[in-house]
Amino acid sequence: MNKDQVKGTAKDIGGKIQEEAGKLTGSSEQQAKGLNRQAEGQLQKGLGDAKEAVKKAIDKI
Repeated sequence: MNKDQVKGTAKDIGGKIQEEAGKLTGSSEQQAKGLNRQAEGQLQKGLGDAKEAVKKAIDKI
């Protein structure tokens, strides 16, 4: 597991928490920020996954 995978997962979880907090407080702005943070996290985790796949492929050579 690389740092992009870890940071991406953390952002995704933080975004889910922020979205839920926005729902509880009725803040559509916080909900939107939470969704945006989740998307960023998922993209960063995807980048980390791709890096791991490339690394594994190179190690097999």
